[in-house]
Amino acid sequence: QVQLVESGGGLVQAGGSLRLSCAASGRTFSSYGVGWFRQAPGKEREFVAAVSAVGGSTYYSDSVKGRFTVSRDNAKNTVYLEMNNLKPEDSAGYYCAARRPLATTDPDEYSIWGQGTQVTVSS
Repeated sequence: QVQLVESGGGLVQAGGSLRLSCAASGRTFSSYGVGWFRQAPGKEREFVAAVSAVGGSTYYSDSVKGRFTVSRDNAKNTVYLEMNNLKPEDSAGYYCAARRPLATTDPDEYSIWGQGTQVTVSS
C-alpha cells in the first residue's frame, strides 16, 4: 500500500513561490495517478492539479493554470507542485492523493491521502 507525505508548505508573501513535495512509499508508485487538492477553513476540498501515471499528462484548475506546475520523479517516488505568483486566496492546507489507474479531479475518487501541508500567503 502506498503512503504519502507532503512537505514544503510555509508562509510566503503575495507574489512569492513555494514548491510542495509529495513523497511516496511503495514500489508501485509509478503506476498511480496523483492529484493535489487544497482546503481552506470553512470551504470544501478543491482540485488544484494532477499528473497521470503514464505519459505524465498534467491537469490544472482554472484558478492555478499558468502559475502552478505539477511534475513527478518516479525514480524518487515524489510528485512536486511548483507554485509561483502566489495569491492570498491560495492559502489553504494542501494535500496530495493517489489512485490507480488514472488521475482525476474528483477528491472522492481518491483513496490514498497524505496528511497535508499548510500554505499561507500574506498580502
